[in-house]
Amino acid sequence: MRKLARNVGLPLLSMVLLVGLWEFIIVAFHVSSYVAPTPLEAWQAITANWSLLTPLVEGTIRETVYGFTCGAALGIILGVIMSKVPVLQKMVYPILVLSQAVPIIALASPLVLIFGFHVTTIVIVVAWIVFFPVTVNVLDGLSHVDHDLLNLAKVYGASRWRTFWQIEVPATVSPLFSGLKIGGTYAVTGAVIGELVAANGSSLALFQEHAGANLNASLVYGTTLVMTIIGISWFLLIVGAETLSTPWLRRTVARRRLRHRVIAGPSTEG
Repeated sequence: MRKLARNVGLPLLSMVLLVGLWEFIIVAFHVSSYVAPTPLEAWQAITANWSLLTPLVEGTIRETVYGFTCGAALGIILGVIMSKVPVLQKMVYPILVLSQAVPIIALASPLVLIFGFHVTTIVIVVAWIVFFPVTVNVLDGLSHVDHDLLNLAKVYGASRWRTFWQIEVPATVSPLFSGLKIGGTYAVTGAVIGELVAANGSSLALFQEHAGANLNASLVYGTTLVMTIIGISWFLLIVGAETLSTPWLRRTVARRRLRHRVIAGPSTEG
């Protein structure tokens, strides 16, 4: 219960404090509602327009998932290939850095000219943001595998494939999830930018832009909250996947029941 309170209660408490600070600033400084609404007014704007927001939110979630999946897959493949081919790493790595130097909003417009006003353009924008941190972290993880373990596997005659799966991959899981969490945090940002530039119809970003043009501050802040919730939820899903994939990071010994079975050994009858 203490661990649950620490891992869940404290983050929730920080969210409550943040909302309380928002409310305090509005009340203490007498901020006009057309400039910044209270948290309750923003929430009421969401609920009042939820029937309109639902398909838009679903579209943004799909774009985020598709783009993140493509970007993560590309990043993992590039990281592995570059770690195994040093010459290719020296050739490709500067290009990857250069690709991230281009502002994503400036990149979106040429992509529209190539792929048109289509969801494909938005997915590419998201993937473009996600793949780089994944590639760098996978490459870094594979570059720092314990050489003693690699030498030991070589002495025992382990094949390259078996060494890769049983030594290199587990050693890269933690850096990989670090890259995935960074990419996941910015994936929603990429989806929103893509929607502003390449959406061929209604989208959550365009809905917010329309609300801002009509000076509907409550709806602007409300849609911002929705985007934030999508990003936080996606981040938490990645953290959950990391927790399931890396149990050794939180528990260095077997569970008590399992240890008892190992010590006692199999029961004998008769």
